[in-house]
Amino acid sequence: MIEGLKKAWSGVLQPFFRLPEEEQSAALCCRTGPDGTEVLLITSRDTGRWILPKGWLEKDMSPAQSAQKEAWEEAGVKSGVLHETGLGKFCYEKSAEDGCDLLVEVEVFRLDVTEMACDFPEAHERERAWFRPSDAAEAVQEPELKKILLRL
Repeated sequence: MIEGLKKAWSGVLQPFFRLPEEEQSAALCCRTGPDGTEVLLITSRDTGRWILPKGWLEKDMSPAQSAQKEAWEEAGVKSGVLHETGLGKFCYEKSAEDGCDLLVEVEVFRLDVTEMACDFPEAHERERAWFRPSDAAEAVQEPELKKILLRL
């Protein structure tokens, strides 16, 4: 009986009660395309799944500025209008170097893109593509991020 309860706790219930261990910020890069708003997604380096440019918070920057920095490094967003108010948050599990998974909470900031670069720090490590918000919501895995994208 106790073993059954332990399995139920660790396999089903515990993830719902787990608190985020780390914080990141992400850039929701937008532009106006022929059919309206478009969203820029990039591939992750490890699994190739579609994600937003995101990263750890920088000590000398606001969370929104940290997100803008990641948009440059990971997606080649050279310039844009940054919104300092967050659009929402989502959580995901990140594999740490020691093999453990960290629960990371990510705050999302809108960045209206005005200029893109072809050459940027991670250009050879990632793909990037523009999506309609509804298609972007289908492409990402995190439920809370899907909701943020569908609100555009």
